[in-house]
Order: sequence, then structure tokens, then C-alpha cells
Amino acid sequence: MSTPKDKSIAQPLSDQEIQQTYSRFQNDLQTLAGKIGELEQEAEEHTLVLSTLNEALAEEPDRKCFRLIGGVLVERTVGDVVPALQTNRDGIKKVVATLTEQIKAKEEEFDNFKRENNIRLIHKA
Repeated sequence: MSTPKDKSIAQPLSDQEIQQTYSRFQNDLQTLAGKIGELEQEAEEHTLVLSTLNEALAEEPDRKCFRLIGGVLVERTVGDVVPALQTNRDGIKKVVATLTEQIKAKEEEFDNFKRENNIRLIHKA
């Protein structure tokens, strides 16, 4: 005997709900991809700065350099800045890896949704 609260039987989605869910998946994937792109660019900038500062670190670890922190330009030494930049870059790379896993899971979920709802894209010539 099934009750009205029995959730084992899924109600079919309306066309409008399918379209909204499809759009939400697309927006979520686009947002994740954009964030990954931004963070990869930021990590690349860190790598570029580190390659320059590593040369200075080898020759003059006490050399003066400036770092922008929260909109404030702060004077530091190369020896102080390099480890902080390496930590930041490594943290950014970990976030990118996490977001990459999330986007893969979301793509798989989206593919399942399309398969379950018999959605096929029509390519116009």
C-alpha cells in the first residue's frame, strides 16, 4: 500500500521544470568553468612572479620588494614574500583541483538528467 508521502515513485517533471533544470545545470557548469579559469590565471601569475623572485632570493634574500595585500601596498623582503606566494599558489591549485572534481561530478549529473529525460541536442546546419 502506497501513501501520498511515498517518495520512491518519482513524479515526472513538467516541460517547464525540465527546461529550468537544464538551464540551471548549464549555468552552474558555466560558473564553475569561469571560476576555474580565473583561479588558473591567478596561479599562473603567482608562478610568473615566483620565477622572477626566486632569482632575487638566490642572490639577495634581504632585497626589498612590495606586495599588495587587501589593496594596501606593503614593503617586505624577497625572503618573506616568496614562501607566502608559494603557499598561496599551492592553495589556489588545490581549490582548482577541487572545483575540477566538482565540475566533473556536475557534468555526470547533467548527463544523467539528459538521459533520464530523453534530451537530445539538435544541431542546425
